[in-house]
Amino acid sequence: MEQKNKKSKILRFIICAGVLVVAIALAFIFKVIDFKNMGEINFNYKTLLKLIVMIAGVLAAETLIVFILSLPNPENHRARSILSIVSSLMKYVAAVVILVAGLTILGVNVSTIVASVGIVALVVGFSAESLIADVVTGAFMLFENQYNVGDIVEIGGFRGTVSNIGIRTTSITDVGGNVKIINNSAMKNVLNRSDRTSRSGSEIVVPYGTDFEKLESEIPALLERIYAAHPDMMKSVPVYLGIQTLADSGVVMKFVVEVEEKNIFAGSRTLNHDLLLGFKKLGVECPFPQVDVHNIPTH
Repeated sequence: MEQKNKKSKILRFIICAGVLVVAIALAFIFKVIDFKNMGEINFNYKTLLKLIVMIAGVLAAETLIVFILSLPNPENHRARSILSIVSSLMKYVAAVVILVAGLTILGVNVSTIVASVGIVALVVGFSAESLIADVVTGAFMLFENQYNVGDIVEIGGFRGTVSNIGIRTTSITDVGGNVKIINNSAMKNVLNRSDRTSRSGSEIVVPYGTDFEKLESEIPALLERIYAAHPDMMKSVPVYLGIQTLADSGVVMKFVVEVEEKNIFAGSRTLNHDLLLGFKKLGVECPFPQVDVHNIPTH
């Protein structure tokens, strides 16, 4: 997906640059040709070409800047958030520059409009209250470092990785690739699960007839071997917490291991797998529900 976005940005830059070159060439041609008795048409053509050159130039510059900002992939989540915000901001800056420069080229006195736009801005401000709230909330989120691009967060029951932070919205992608776009003003009660180390858990059931004193004496060495096999996933040696439950078909033993939040589910699967194999090597089989059928003679 990221590679596809980069290709689209490159294609957009090439198109904008091509339009810019063609527009400049046409402007040069129209400048050297003497259009006799067509002064007004020549002026209209020049104005149109100025607009095309300006718009193409601004869009090309904006696309190039956004593309350059997308090239680095810093490990620091804070840096990635700042790059994401700046990329989002560039689109709005380009729109404002095109609007102001376009009005200036058309001969409109922009300073007069700005001076007399107070009442209009007040009306628009009330109508765009949610937009302003999104922008202000996004700014406070960035300054307060509540979450960053790459953090794993949970909001309203939706759990995923922050893939993009914009001026107005935040995008969160879950493990299935589904993207949820939330207005910044709606990002409330966010649970940032990347702030601290998480714990993956595992519960292994063993038969009641197991020699627990012998098994518990062999567990530390088993846990050391499991950690040595997965140092990239596990932050420390797994811990045996003790007997969790006395279930119907066996005794439930509880284990936990510290992992990064992104590995919380993979850590549980790995711990289940290695503990099952390890217990089998120690001669301990995991029980399963069984039904005894007794056939009582009728005579």
